[in-house]
Amino acid sequence: MRIALLYHGRLPVERYGGTERVVVWLARGLAELGHEVTLLAGPGSRVPEARLVPVDPFQAEHVDFDPRPFLPPGIDVLHAHRPIAVPGVPTLWTLHGTANRADYPPNMVCLSADHMKRSGGAAFVHNGLDPAEYRFSALKQDFDLFLGRLHSAKGWQWAVEGARRSGKKLIVAGGWRPVFRRGVRVVGTVGGERKRDLLAGAACLWMPARWDEPFGLTTIEAMVSGTPVLGTRRGALPEIVTTESGALGDTLDELIAARPSIAGIDPEGCRARVLERFTHRVMAERYLELYRQVIETGSLSSP
Repeated sequence: MRIALLYHGRLPVERYGGTERVVVWLARGLAELGHEVTLLAGPGSRVPEARLVPVDPFQAEHVDFDPRPFLPPGIDVLHAHRPIAVPGVPTLWTLHGTANRADYPPNMVCLSADHMKRSGGAAFVHNGLDPAEYRFSALKQDFDLFLGRLHSAKGWQWAVEGARRSGKKLIVAGGWRPVFRRGVRVVGTVGGERKRDLLAGAACLWMPARWDEPFGLTTIEAMVSGTPVLGTRRGALPEIVTTESGALGDTLDELIAARPSIAGIDPEGCRARVLERFTHRVMAERYLELYRQVIETGSLSSP
């Protein structure tokens, strides 16, 4: 199949960037499955598994952008990572955030069943990652981890308070906030080897989301590293975290009560959950099913 992926920015990113990494992993997964991938993305993008067609980032992000002049002949389907409808071209697009419009174009794909239900999407595909980019460790160090933007919706304050009341040291990564509390270390935004080491070394990832996560990429990044997740029952988290890979609760008190059980979770089981359900190839296979629907019928049917 000849597939075109549209993303307005430059790929890949060096540090933070969930959507950007998912697009790269999708291109890699499709290519590994034997498909021809063309990537319409910002100039300077380097994704070896895809043929790059540069597009102006400002134009490509605009609602009136027409990608047809940039598509090579013979493209079977266009998969955009922003809202778009392209006459005469089988097209679908993925919503990576929270829906805030009632007039989105058709064939919207969401990131989880919960995300689809809340956003009115036609289908959903769980995000997947390339396990080769992460380091697995069964030996854990003496710290818990919070990794994400330091916004109240992400629940970082719950992580700080929960780790303190659980008697655990906590590393907070993802930004800078003054935290004057013994046992808490703020390290700012991390990427590359530093991020891989933190994910693999942590005894537990705190994911106490205070909003409905469309997916929660950090969750599977921890799990593939062998690190269990302690999170809230919000958004997609119940679809991702099982008793073999972590624990969920509705309140901070419930998370604190569940923290001792994390020590008994097998790191191999955490990783196995990702290898079975949340790899880049699994994601690509699911999108291929949707591509075929759009090519054959012009639209997506809800599951």
